[in-house]
Amino acid sequence: MTWSLPFEELAQGAAFTTRARTVTEADVASFAALTWDAHPQHTDAEWSAQSPFGERIAHGMLVLSFAVGLIPFDPERVMALRRIRDVVFRRPVALGDTIHVEGSIDGLRPATDEAGIVTIAVDVLRQDGQRACAAKVDVLWRAGALPTATQAEEAS
Repeated sequence: MTWSLPFEELAQGAAFTTRARTVTEADVASFAALTWDAHPQHTDAEWSAQSPFGERIAHGMLVLSFAVGLIPFDPERVMALRRIRDVVFRRPVALGDTIHVEGSIDGLRPATDEAGIVTIAVDVLRQDGQRACAAKVDVLWRAGALPTATQAEEAS
């Protein structure tokens, strides 16, 4: 998958695999502090040891956020995140797990003369190959040639 292509050159089914990222205790603690989600499943080692998961796990929304961040969207092409849908959290991500994204273009539809909506099917996989999360992510993707620096200066 080439992330710098204009919308009209994208192909349905184009697949990609991202780099990996290890989820740390600091990540989970920071996310809990930022969101005020201090559920003991994520923040209390003693409590979570007695839970069905047997240990602390990352917040599902943190895992989803990492997934979107791991996708190397070209900022000159992807203008905005439009929607996240059909999210399913299948397996927990423990502190110390390493995740990556495997995905593909699942849909393409024109939105304006300048951009289209690209739906990306996302699978977040743990280091053991098990799927932790799946989702569909819609982004607004710029069409056509990118403006040159001269064109941008003349427009302002």
